[in-house]
Amino acid sequence: MLSTKGQVIERLLKGDFICRTTDEDGWRFLKTPANREQVDDYLATLNRMVATVGSGTDSDVFFCAYHQLGEDERKVVGQQFRDACNALTPLVEWLVLVQEAGAQDAPLTEGSALRLNELQSIVEDTPAFREQLARVSHYRLFGSTSVTVDGQIKQVFKRLCELGYLVRPNPDKQIYLGTGKLDYLYEVIRFIDETESLDLEERAESASQGSLL
Repeated sequence: MLSTKGQVIERLLKGDFICRTTDEDGWRFLKTPANREQVDDYLATLNRMVATVGSGTDSDVFFCAYHQLGEDERKVVGQQFRDACNALTPLVEWLVLVQEAGAQDAPLTEGSALRLNELQSIVEDTPAFREQLARVSHYRLFGSTSVTVDGQIKQVFKRLCELGYLVRPNPDKQIYLGTGKLDYLYEVIRFIDETESLDLEERAESASQGSLL
């Protein structure tokens, strides 16, 4: 059986985002500087490093980034960045729908609870929200073919779990929690907003050596 360090390294190399919500044991392990240094030392042999989104608080999110970029790594990072950009529209429209339907002042973030049944009831009772959900759910990212609110919203939640933006702690309850990957998404959005007139792919490669991709 893998040690905690081994499990953390394995998850990072798989491309997982480790936060308090998705893996509290792994998150606490990486919050300890000595442990994180050990993981970094191992990853360095693979030209990788532990990167973070957060400000040293309980909202820290850990993920794996390249340490140095060669030609092959640039191709990978470029494709990752293009994939992220392609997913932005459906994800942002979904997050806006959730925020508006829930009358929330702040967007969904890591640890935020989202109750499918409550959201579904609000959407069903509001024509504008039904239209928004229908449009969002039929994006390729979510791939719904349903014409009902029930089918559409369940497909969206299913895909968001598959993509790592939500987790469902109890399979017997329709309660979902936002993960740290949402916080990473907001960093990507901010990055694009700040560099919209520049060569985004080139800047993404540069950022990947630090804390973005």
